[in-house]
Amino acid sequence: MRIHFLQHVAFETPGLIGEWAGQRGHALTGTRLDLGEPLPALDSFDLLLVMGGPMSVNDEDVHAWLRPEKQLIADAMAAGKFVIGICLGSQMLAGVLGSAIYRNKEKEIGWFPVHTTGAGSLFEGMPSEFTVFHWHGDTYDIPKGAVHLATTAGCRSQAFETERCLGLQFHLEMTEGIIKDLLVQCAADLGAGAYQQPADGIRLEMWRLAQTRTLLFALLDRVSSRVFVVA
Repeated sequence: MRIHFLQHVAFETPGLIGEWAGQRGHALTGTRLDLGEPLPALDSFDLLLVMGGPMSVNDEDVHAWLRPEKQLIADAMAAGKFVIGICLGSQMLAGVLGSAIYRNKEKEIGWFPVHTTGAGSLFEGMPSEFTVFHWHGDTYDIPKGAVHLATTAGCRSQAFETERCLGLQFHLEMTEGIIKDLLVQCAADLGAGAYQQPADGIRLEMWRLAQTRTLLFALLDRVSSRVFVVA
């Protein structure tokens, strides 16, 4: 399988997804949109991965690449490709599918439990509750026709699926290195909100990465069964 990721900043990489791809024998390539690299051709990948970033989906006047990126996402799904969106990427997916993207009532930063809805097929076998890493201030409405997969106390829209996509507001792909970079590069986001952990608290719960790795690999194995691979 050919996986291509769209990256928006240096410190939000595919992380553990790269490890999974290597173990499963999948090819992994990427585009750094923030560096002006061109978008991939539609026939060059089977699975499109849209990463996170500190910008807003609505910042098209600031980041000119947002509009063509959204068009690629729409074209990929229309062509029968599968798209995974993480954090900013999930917001892009929701927007492409017709939902509004807006500020959440609270920023959600740190390790917080996710509760699954029991719906959908991609989350089959997932625990009813699991604690994962979050870092976002925006949210979205679950797209019309999509299956709502998960929620948290601080943010209702945490995951959704359609036949051709999976949106994850939270982060299963994180590594210790990525989190450490976020704590430096996005330190201004940290505050005293109800769903914001201090940096020291985030570091103390890095041990949770082993569990999220297990959940991620199982989820990606299920996703791969939906991907049509061009020989």
